[in-house]
Amino acid sequence: MQVLKTTPRADGFRLPAEWEPHAQTWMVWPIRPDNWRLNAVPAQVAFAAVAKAIARFEGVTVCASEAELSNARAMLNHANIRVIEIATDDAWARDTGPTFVTNNQGEVRGIDWEFNAWGGLNGGLYWPWKNDDAVAKIILEIENVPRYRTDGFVLEGGSIHVDGEGTIITTEECLLNKNRNPHMSREAIEEMLRNYLNIEKVIWLPHGLFNDETDGHVDNFCCYVKPGEVLLAWTDDKNDPNSSRCHAAMQVLETTRDAKGRKFIVHKMPIPGPLYATADECAGVAPVAGTQLRDPSVRLAGSYVNFLIVNRGIIAPSFGDPKDADAEAILKKVFPQHEVVMVPGREILLGGGNIHCITQQQPQQQPAAATVLAK
Repeated sequence: MQVLKTTPRADGFRLPAEWEPHAQTWMVWPIRPDNWRLNAVPAQVAFAAVAKAIARFEGVTVCASEAELSNARAMLNHANIRVIEIATDDAWARDTGPTFVTNNQGEVRGIDWEFNAWGGLNGGLYWPWKNDDAVAKIILEIENVPRYRTDGFVLEGGSIHVDGEGTIITTEECLLNKNRNPHMSREAIEEMLRNYLNIEKVIWLPHGLFNDETDGHVDNFCCYVKPGEVLLAWTDDKNDPNSSRCHAAMQVLETTRDAKGRKFIVHKMPIPGPLYATADECAGVAPVAGTQLRDPSVRLAGSYVNFLIVNRGIIAPSFGDPKDADAEAILKKVFPQHEVVMVPGREILLGGGNIHCITQQQPQQQPAAATVLAK
């Protein structure tokens, strides 16, 4: 597999918007008993439901460990789902899988960001993370896609959203956190984003959602609907700890223009809950030193913004919450050309994220470019 020493920007590649055509979606099968309760069995049921929902619209490849390969194939028995063997530490394909970039000729390449489990030894969620840092490389080898590697620069796919037209949205809480790239200034980080994602403008929201253990990933808080138009997690409850975060983000979005000079149209997406794990749910997680503890007193960072756009579809989480219906209605309104499919997301949330976090889309490659790569 070709390892590139240049940058995507220099080579004419950019990160496409999520609504641009996909070749497939990648996922990773959950196994960690210190993160997923009851030896990850309920989480596996939830992941299988997500994979099958996506498979209605496009192909899905699920990475599973050698020990779980047979089980995963049995649970994911679907004509549009492929299960392959890859050793992993956890199941967050958005952050450990490659970020795929494309050019005007329809060629696809992949960025292999350095991964440190959301903070390394300074607040990270588990150790070791060696297998997870290798996931992107292995996926790109399997797909025979040229690879850019950012040794010395940590980034997770869930920390960024782009419009495909030069603008990226992220959070200061995450990208400026000293447990990611403490040696780099805001300006240096912006330059990395510019060179690797081929963007022109960075929109910095101050924070992500309250208690988001990824240090405020934007994909759990604010996402694009189309260029110049976003969905923002929102609460009208002034006593909710998310209230100040939502208003601070709104202030930025209302007073900032994107790379094309557009004002943002902001749609408010209600925040479910507040949601908490039960004592029984927490008791089902095996305690291991150095991993994230589960506590029924800690509010979960539940969000309807954590959905995936697929070919002609929206795969979004539901929580058995009264706001589920409102969220579905909003998604149908802002994505009128897509079919909205709500999938139970509580078990995924118990592990620290949701549907967007456990998926990574691979853009469609043009046939001519695919033929060239196959030679």
